[in-house]
Amino acid sequence: MRSILVTGAAGFIGSNFVRMLMSRGEDVKLVVLDKLTYAGNIANIQDLIDDEKLFFVKGDICDAALVEQLWTNHAINQVVHFAAESHVDRSILSSGPFVQTNVVGTQVLLDVAKAKGVDRFVHVSTDEVYGSLPEDKPDVKFTEETSLAPNSPYSASKAGSDCLARSYFHTHHLPVMITRCSNNYGPYQFPEKALPLFITNLMEGKKIPLYGDGMNIRDWLYVEDHCDAIWTVLNKGTPGEVYNIGGNNEMTNRKIVETILREMGKTWDDGVQYVKDRPGHDRRYAIDASKIKRELGWEPKHRWEQAIKTTIQWFKDHQDWWRAIKSGEYLKYYDQQYTQR
Repeated sequence: MRSILVTGAAGFIGSNFVRMLMSRGEDVKLVVLDKLTYAGNIANIQDLIDDEKLFFVKGDICDAALVEQLWTNHAINQVVHFAAESHVDRSILSSGPFVQTNVVGTQVLLDVAKAKGVDRFVHVSTDEVYGSLPEDKPDVKFTEETSLAPNSPYSASKAGSDCLARSYFHTHHLPVMITRCSNNYGPYQFPEKALPLFITNLMEGKKIPLYGDGMNIRDWLYVEDHCDAIWTVLNKGTPGEVYNIGGNNEMTNRKIVETILREMGKTWDDGVQYVKDRPGHDRRYAIDASKIKRELGWEPKHRWEQAIKTTIQWFKDHQDWWRAIKSGEYLKYYDQQYTQR
């Protein structure tokens, strides 16, 4: 039985990854590590805690002694590294935590993995490290060969961690693989991110805060597809390689809002409030995921039209989960970030 360290396992994508492996009955032991900061929620995996295949540890990836102890106690063979500060708006307000977690934390994990030894190390990154694409060239997309050109403190910190991971493969022959995904959506997503924010605001009788002119373009990837792709890379990927993971769902923010309004029976005038655009807001991201399909046989299974309905229904069915989050310090952040100026 493989022993896999999953960092950031109580966050959005990490918890979905853990839930996927447990539901499939994969023959693995999962050592799940999470600091349980504002976006790490133990409720995301609470029902799995007592399973004998899962060992949860509250801790910081920057704590080298703790990480070393996990290797000693659990004979870790592989790593899937999700843990990261990931919200662009928060990085604009304060970049320090992003550099600490995303760069220093990744360096700690890589150093321990090098010293202790692993079979595979998947470093989960983002398409935002590539920068922005031209709106007038729809055929141009990010490939694994696209130069890194991050435009926010968040994406810069992720690009830094990507470069570290790459260097440990080339210098130390650590079997690292890097994945770069497009925008995720689905169950357990922290409600300051765009889609759950839009959905839960409408459920609360509030409006959707839409940045700028609403014409920024993103590729949307259902979280279950992303998790399946990461599992595919962990098992079939080639060390030293980068794999782009996309959803083949490129849409403007305005179209996203229109879909959610329609599904929730709301009108534009009643449901939308334009707010000042984010500083340095990238206009377009688009992923070319042909490499992972060609080399590893993976492609997304979920289509936007159905998956967004599933996502909306999940938030309707789990109001206790998100209402507990959208209070206290979250409200202070929300007021600071989205008050009309």
